[in-house]
Amino acid sequence: MSSTHQAAIIPQQGGPLSIVQRPTPTPGPKELLIEVHAVAVNPVDVYQRDMGIFISEYPAVVGSDVSGIVVKSGSSVDTVIPEGTRVTAFASAFYQKGAPNYGALQRYVLVSEEMVTVLPDSFSFTEGSVFPMAALTTWNGWLWAGVPREPSSKGTEGVLVWGGSSSMGAFAVQAAKLSGYTVYATASPQHHEYLKGLGASRVFDYKSEDVLKKIVNASREDGLTFKMGYHATGSQQLSVDVLDALRGEEKVKLAIAPRVDIDVKVPKGVETAFVSAPEDPEERQERLVWIFKTWLQEKLAAGQLVPSPRIQVVEGGLESANKALDELKTGVSGVKLVLEL
Repeated sequence: MSSTHQAAIIPQQGGPLSIVQRPTPTPGPKELLIEVHAVAVNPVDVYQRDMGIFISEYPAVVGSDVSGIVVKSGSSVDTVIPEGTRVTAFASAFYQKGAPNYGALQRYVLVSEEMVTVLPDSFSFTEGSVFPMAALTTWNGWLWAGVPREPSSKGTEGVLVWGGSSSMGAFAVQAAKLSGYTVYATASPQHHEYLKGLGASRVFDYKSEDVLKKIVNASREDGLTFKMGYHATGSQQLSVDVLDALRGEEKVKLAIAPRVDIDVKVPKGVETAFVSAPEDPEERQERLVWIFKTWLQEKLAAGQLVPSPRIQVVEGGLESANKALDELKTGVSGVKLVLEL
């Protein structure tokens, strides 16, 4: 392993990314050094490049979704993940405020051990890269809304996933289905059958003028009660209104993955919140360990998760990082953009 490696850095606020050689770091006691083979890009990467959100100094390296091989372990790391292991991991680019050693858009990245999941051979590195951010964001939302960690037969309990064809939405559909819920989702018509394949019982066109009426009528036909929902993308007002119409006499919770729209009128029977990890460090640590080293690892090993949405590789490796972020910024539908290194 060379003492330096290729990285796509943000030299100053507003970017663009520049390709440079960086010193390859040594992992701290509870960290792993990963040789990166694939990086999936996310909207937060665009915000960090263009607006400097969650960045405290420059140059910075961003990116959160990564898969690759463990090449070096810190002195106190759990030996369950030895060097040479294939992994998928959450590179904490925004938790670390853009600190260069911790962003995924480079050949070698440092990752905290609690956010690393063993990647079975049945998944390629490209497929593996799409899971970490989606798993973290989805479970932060579902746990707040009331989904238990241990699945149980819900019978007539349904959940609503608004924006099911997005990365977070597609994973939220799978997680809810695996937890025993009947899942209703919204998406453009061309994604309906795909989402049903992921576990959605019904999928509705969010552009339909009478989408609220259709969802409510379907819930009555299916005999379902709704206590929670997950908003991945789209109109937050419509998402709130539909969940309010579904709730009956009980209050409902809507977990929101994107930035919360402060102009949304939220009725008394609906509670909304941005999906986030607990503020208490010990609680956050415990949750991260459960998400990545228990739930995600078990589900991947059992082959119960599908890499979603459909993967679109942006050719050119790190040299195409700006291209990938620009494409994501202009808008994609039903695909996840991935760079292969």
